[in-house]
Amino acid sequence: MLVVETSAAIGLRERKKRRTHDALLRAALELFTTRGYERTTVDEIAAAVDVSQRTFFRYFAGKEEAALALTEMTVRRFVEEVRARPPHEPPMEALRQAVLNGWYSIHEVIESVASVELYLRMYRVIESTPVLLAAHLRRSAETEEAIARVLAVREGLDVDADPRPRVAVAVFGGVMRVTERQWSLGEDFSVDGIRALTARYLDQVGPALLGSWRTA
Repeated sequence: MLVVETSAAIGLRERKKRRTHDALLRAALELFTTRGYERTTVDEIAAAVDVSQRTFFRYFAGKEEAALALTEMTVRRFVEEVRARPPHEPPMEALRQAVLNGWYSIHEVIESVASVELYLRMYRVIESTPVLLAAHLRRSAETEEAIARVLAVREGLDVDADPRPRVAVAVFGGVMRVTERQWSLGEDFSVDGIRALTARYLDQVGPALLGSWRTA
């Protein structure tokens, strides 16, 4: 006999899958931030949620994907923010406002999955774990290309013929890397702290690139 699932049954199954995914992700991040990324095994993550290793791999390709999952969520939101910025804003201002707004709205982006405090702790783990930092930088390069293409569309440019979108994003990306690194080494372990540092560093782009550094 042919069994046809109702939309309610499909919806229930999808909600269960989402709950399992989120539980595994939270367990992974808690273990990474307390035990360390390298010392945490997939078996330990699965055991924390009382599921099998096979179940873990249904949701994540491996530990790296779980470790970077929240960062990927915020990156996707950032790209959307850049795309939605008012068309009259100059490119660097659009990037600046998008990233600062992203820190304002971080709670609504990730709190359905994990706390902001856990996200910030994981941010520092990424910065201090070479294999994760390498993966993060590799993905950042891919994001920068996507953003350059968004800027090109905003400005009506051919990204492959006009270097300005990629140059602007390269400058912006460099500033963000400095900001992330300095925040990870600092003492203000808060969203307000990294947001203020981001604004401070971005405010120096013009003077640092175009102005004189001499005071006398």
